[in-house]
Amino acid sequence: MMSDSENWVRIVQEFQAPANRVWRMWTDPALFQKWYGPKGFSVPTAEIDLRVGGIRKVCMEMKTPDTTMRMWFTGVYKEISEPSRLVYTESMCDEDGNIISPKDMGMPEGSPDLTEVIIDLLEQDGRTRMTMVHRGVPAGSAGEGGWKQAFEKLDAVLKER
Repeated sequence: MMSDSENWVRIVQEFQAPANRVWRMWTDPALFQKWYGPKGFSVPTAEIDLRVGGIRKVCMEMKTPDTTMRMWFTGVYKEISEPSRLVYTESMCDEDGNIISPKDMGMPEGSPDLTEVIIDLLEQDGRTRMTMVHRGVPAGSAGEGGWKQAFEKLDAVLKER
């Protein structure tokens, strides 16, 4: 998709959980809602049609005393290899799933309308090494920070019994 090495985030993280459990965190809507998004955000909507060509639609929400901010994202599953690899596209959208240009949402000039998320899971001795690449999101951006916060939340959920 994108070859510009400056325009992607790559995060590698290990979890003390088997790959099939980490996989379910990405693919089961109820589990996905428990961890996705930066700190302070909840996920009131997670629609996951887990098949190649299937649509995903997610709403991240942050409430403050004065307002509620919602950000919607949609995408299409491109590759599904349970429990080791998941690839999907991602675009900002409205509540109905209509794609919205990032610049219309106040994002930096040049933000792509379509990005791609690649998740690779490798299990060894009951632990899982997750490599996440988000093509179209610059390293060092708020997007990268949001992913890191989300993965802290994911680690905490995986540690629950």
